[in-house]
Amino acid sequence: MENNLGILVKDLKDFLAAWNRFLFVRLFSWFRHFEKGKSKVAGKLYEGRGRLVRPFLHSGMAGLALLGILLAPIIGSSLSNRSFAQIPSPSAVLSSATEAEQQTSTFVSDKPRAEIIDYKVGEGDTLSGIAQKFGVSVDTILWANNLGAKATIKAGQTLKVPPVSGVIHQVKKGDTVYSIAKNYQTDPQGIVDYPFNTFTNDETFALAVGQILIIPDGVMPQPQVTPRPYLAQKTPNAGTVVASGIFVWPTSGVISQQFRWYHRAIDIANKAGTPVLAADAGVIVVAGWPDNIGYGNRVMIDHGNGFVTLYAHLSAISVSQGQTVNRGDTIGLMGSTGRSTGPHLHFEIRASGTPKDPLAYLK
Repeated sequence: MENNLGILVKDLKDFLAAWNRFLFVRLFSWFRHFEKGKSKVAGKLYEGRGRLVRPFLHSGMAGLALLGILLAPIIGSSLSNRSFAQIPSPSAVLSSATEAEQQTSTFVSDKPRAEIIDYKVGEGDTLSGIAQKFGVSVDTILWANNLGAKATIKAGQTLKVPPVSGVIHQVKKGDTVYSIAKNYQTDPQGIVDYPFNTFTNDETFALAVGQILIIPDGVMPQPQVTPRPYLAQKTPNAGTVVASGIFVWPTSGVISQQFRWYHRAIDIANKAGTPVLAADAGVIVVAGWPDNIGYGNRVMIDHGNGFVTLYAHLSAISVSQGQTVNRGDTIGLMGSTGRSTGPHLHFEIRASGTPKDPLAYLK
């Protein structure tokens, strides 16, 4: 019995040794063939110098795509077992703000607006609040929506809001800039200067029937300011002058248009030929109509302290470039040259090149 068991163990050891030698020879042979094949592939790739790179990459990408297709069901099955109940949806996040909060956070751009917008009235809105939000007067909103002075508004109502305080006007047959301005108790120059009003003829300010015009300050009362007239005598040259930094009224008349983002000056209207005076002492740097732009005949005075004043639309000029003038000296006569609808003085004050509201400086 023991002899038979010993013979069986010996035979098993011989069998395993033989099988081990067989596998070693086979694996060794396989690795030799693999190394030879790899060397041949590397040699071909080197000889191709990149010519085979594109097919190789495409094959690799195709393999990855195939792998993704095979693994997708497995990944999808594992994800389907997860609970997404705790993940809030975008609509749920947005709805967390109350309707009132969303309405009060309405963004209004500071950029100049050309178009008439439709505003949907929200809960708690008032006419004065809407007017303040859009920077226009309450009367402007009432006028644009054919509402009376005692009108009330309600949530959900849509209101038209003009871009500036004034009136929306649809041109009818026979309308002119002058007749429209007279009808709305404003100055025609304001209609012409508003940058988003267009004309079929920029020289005559002709209008097309049916077009929409914005009438700045229409139906709004204009402050009547009559500055003290200065009748100083004209001087050819004042010699050495020093600016006082105090500006006097350059002429007398009525302020027909005030300082705005699109009109960086004030307009003072009076009869043609009304004297125009230097608001402060300085040197004449422009006298005449050196270009073809809308200022027409103009005078510019450099006051030597960072301030420059400009006087435009003059009918006559009494000074020349390079001469000096004292405050109150006559520099020309009021007129309507250039882009102008009637006799007035277009008066600007610039500080270090930046236009300033003259009413903040005039004494």
